[in-house]
Amino acid sequence: GKMVNWCSLQDRVLEVIFSYLDVYDLRNCSLVCKNWYKYLNDENNDVWRLHCVRKLAEEALKSDLLSSVPTYKAKLRAFYHAWNPNDCSRNIYVKPNGFTLHRNPVAQSTDGARGKLGFRSGRHAWEVVWEGPLGTVAVIGIATRDAAVQCPGYVALLGSDEHSWGWNLVDNHLLHNGDSQGNYPQLNNAPKYQVGERIRVILDCDDNTLAFEKNYEFLGVAFRGLPDKQLYPSVSAVYGNTEVSMVYLGPPLDG
Repeated sequence: GKMVNWCSLQDRVLEVIFSYLDVYDLRNCSLVCKNWYKYLNDENNDVWRLHCVRKLAEEALKSDLLSSVPTYKAKLRAFYHAWNPNDCSRNIYVKPNGFTLHRNPVAQSTDGARGKLGFRSGRHAWEVVWEGPLGTVAVIGIATRDAAVQCPGYVALLGSDEHSWGWNLVDNHLLHNGDSQGNYPQLNNAPKYQVGERIRVILDCDDNTLAFEKNYEFLGVAFRGLPDKQLYPSVSAVYGNTEVSMVYLGPPLDG
């Protein structure tokens, strides 16, 4: 029989085939030839759109929450990095939109959650939005797999040991090893977090630093000397029915 020239298969046919493959297979497909690579690198084509429609809740696709990740492929990537429903306190559930956690009203408990994927190399940015009241302690940052996701009392769980690093939005303190590592950002009378503001968390695994941005203003490096371990986006909360959203953005735009 005649050899089929796979690379010249019409885009329409490719689109249908690609839309049935999982993301891991698509990564391999993009290495087959220049045409496929170019096609799959178009982050807004129908393959990524179909994957988005299949995986993401309609509510998430239509919401303002994903406005920072404009392409279909970026939205899908964010979904694969979102809160892990199997790696959080039993007092927390992930809402149907896939990106927002809800802390149930449980007395005398501090409850945390981690993202589905951790990072050990490269640079990564994600946005965290505290959608409800902060309560007495509301901490955002990173943790290893060894950090606890639940403990009794109302405490700064994230940053309470050597396995986590956090910024308490309530009093603007940095926390690690159970100690305050000083005020952050380092400004006199730094403004307090207002519910609904987007905070950008920037983890640089090559530099071993963690930094934050608020309202697109870089606040400076918060932590240095992070260990060479998988580090996961994390939060801990104490307020009943509060909600926290997290959207993975990819590499920071400045580099």
